[in-house]
Amino acid sequence: MAKYMAYVGSYSYTGKAKGITVFDVDVEKGIFEERCEVEVNNSSYVIASRDGKTLYSIADEGVVAFRILENGSLSRLNSATINGLRGCHLATEPEGKYLFVSGFHDGKTTVMRLGKDGKVGAIADDVFNKGLGSVAERNFRPHVTCTRRTPDKKYVLSADAGMDQVKIFRFDDRKGKLQQVDAIRCDLESGPRRFLFSADCRFIYLMYEQKNVVDVYTYETSDKDLVPAIEKIQTISTMADHARDINAACSMRFSPDEKHLFVGNAGEETISIYSRDPETGLLEQLCCLPVSGEYPKDIAVFPDDRHVASINHQSNTITFFKLDYEKKLMVMSSREIRCNEPNSCVIVKVAD
Repeated sequence: MAKYMAYVGSYSYTGKAKGITVFDVDVEKGIFEERCEVEVNNSSYVIASRDGKTLYSIADEGVVAFRILENGSLSRLNSATINGLRGCHLATEPEGKYLFVSGFHDGKTTVMRLGKDGKVGAIADDVFNKGLGSVAERNFRPHVTCTRRTPDKKYVLSADAGMDQVKIFRFDDRKGKLQQVDAIRCDLESGPRRFLFSADCRFIYLMYEQKNVVDVYTYETSDKDLVPAIEKIQTISTMADHARDINAACSMRFSPDEKHLFVGNAGEETISIYSRDPETGLLEQLCCLPVSGEYPKDIAVFPDDRHVASINHQSNTITFFKLDYEKKLMVMSSREIRCNEPNSCVIVKVAD
């Protein structure tokens, strides 16, 4: 059977966590078993390379790279500065040439070069967003929350929760440079936080932490186009009908086959599960159920697409659930495990 590992990034400034907790994954039972911790200063986000050989983590010093060994252990490769405040989100791209870092605190989008050995290289480009938002304290200045390259490799999109927009950059693959050509202008005080592309590059799913909805967009482009054609086709709530007034949509993941979408809600402390039509791109909410924890800052979907783990930042726990899409249920399948201030989780296949 295939062997999988889970890597969970945590804040370490309180001294209760070292940074990254390494777990063995039991796919059949849908649980994690802790193996060890690896030191990283305030690992606010972790992501694996597309080939599963390298793990990248945000840290106070910038970005840290680890080689993922055949037994699932981590061996530190190097670290590199982003010349800015600590980031909040990372994304790789299909060819493994670049790493995109989103800066919540300084409103910066950073493009990092990657070596063939997985090491983090120099900064290829960085863009500071400028302007004033609409709400004091939260939205009064730029906060970049998510940056990804489009699957067709033509553009880079970067969500700014402070400015209520998603910037669209044309991307020079050779130089690694960004040139803004357009933007998706969102509702004021909506707070765009995360977005995902469908693998076929036909649809974009944009989640808002203040508006508490997911917008579905179509995406089309051609070699003659200077900007992509992006059109909204659906808006769907992230919450249940009986939801609290205070809520923040905070995490979003696809199932491995992209037939389902998961959204975590802080305040309501739930996960919403949607079925996704691959032809139309439209979503249907199947259920919205409690996570038995506080602040589901990330969601880990197991490779069998029948289990999920809720990464509960505020309650310092990870909770596990078995999914029944037909009955529209998410049932707790194991006892919670403790994990100090968890922020992000990635499951990686390490052996067949």
